[in-house]
Amino acid sequence: MFDFQKLTVYQKAKHFHVFCLGLIESKHFSRFTNDQLGRASFSIVLNIAEGSGRFLKTDRRNSFVIARSSVFECVAALDVLEDQKLISVDEYQEAEKLADELSRLLFTTVQNLNSK
Repeated sequence: MFDFQKLTVYQKAKHFHVFCLGLIESKHFSRFTNDQLGRASFSIVLNIAEGSGRFLKTDRRNSFVIARSSVFECVAALDVLEDQKLISVDEYQEAEKLADELSRLLFTTVQNLNSK
């Protein structure tokens, strides 16, 4: 097992990605929306893993910043989907709760890398 696989932020990112995939698979979004949401949520997981493998703090921090930006991208997409009534308010609120926790963990990680 790689060290990044033990990180709480990585585990939560995987959970969020699976949640997004569940929405994609169970709904009838456009191909573009499926692709965008799938890629953005997967990007979170991949950037956490990539950042964990970087040696320089600035490189590590940048990967975690990109991961957090992808969280925001997912929330924006889900917000629009909820506005369009393509997902329920409950589905959006669950996604937002997962994303908020993930965003906070990534923010803390970035702040810790800034202070060291």
